Amino acid sequence: MRYAPVCLITTLLAVMPAQAQDRDFSKVEVKAIPVAGSVHMLTGAGGNIGASAGPDGILIVDDQFAPLADRIKQALAGINPGKLKFILNTHYHGDHTGANPAFGKDATIIAQQNVRTRLMTPQTLFGEVRPALPAEAWPVITFDQSVSVHFNGEEVRVVHFPSGHTDGDSVVFFNGSNVVHMGDLFFNGMFPFIDSDHGGDVKGYIADVDAIAKQLPPGAKIIPGHGPLAGAAELAAFQRMLHETSRIVGERIKAGKSVDECKKLGLPDEWKSWSTDFISTEKWVETLHKGLSATVQ
Repeated sequence: MRYAPVCLITTLLAVMPAQAQDRDFSKVEVKAIPVAGSVHMLTGAGGNIGASAGPDGILIVDDQFAPLADRIKQALAGINPGKLKFILNTHYHGDHTGANPAFGKDATIIAQQNVRTRLMTPQTLFGEVRPALPAEAWPVITFDQSVSVHFNGEEVRVVHFPSGHTDGDSVVFFNGSNVVHMGDLFFNGMFPFIDSDHGGDVKGYIADVDAIAKQLPPGAKIIPGHGPLAGAAELAAFQRMLHETSRIVGERIKAGKSVDECKKLGLPDEWKSWSTDFISTEKWVETLHKGLSATVQ
């Protein structure tokens, strides 16, 4: 699939902090893509960045990795010479918060309260310990359910969706520009990673995506956590994949199939292109089996 190499790199970096620190970022190019209104999408190595640039300055959603901070600053300066004032973190993973220490010295970081808790303390994922970030990387404004930032002539509404990708996921609605940044509640064209060790949940993830789809304004542009810029059609395809693959695995669980049997059976060819080296078909089936076994009768 066309976007699989990017997904592989960025997601591996997100969940393997020790290896991420050793990676060569020298050839990574941060590019800004106009989306709509005041909003741009920045790509590089890590989760997609959303950026509002206008008369009030700059607000960004997520900030990839610390070694890319200067290149992110350069890309932002190419959009608008204004000052970076706000950083919104969609969740705690390192490919979305890695440059917090660099940007948090001068800008205000905002996130759901569980994100602050996780950034302040060591987190273990896949056997790798991600150390706590320094104090300048912690959100200084936190919220439970939602918060609004009125910036560049529009309301930027940040809404918490519980028990999805993690326990601190937020979706950002740029109401005037009609753009939605979904963080890692949307992996465009690929099977998602669900961090069940840190509050993520298969059924919760699907419920969150369903809820977001219902709230999506007509004609909205969607910045996914990973993958290319999207719209309602791409989100609907992702939503359908979640429902169909979970239905298939759920039926096999009801029939008494073990996780190994389900992995061996795989999924229909329709979903072959969604597999990546990181979240392969087998890994996604394993995720579904683990997440659904406790609730499927």
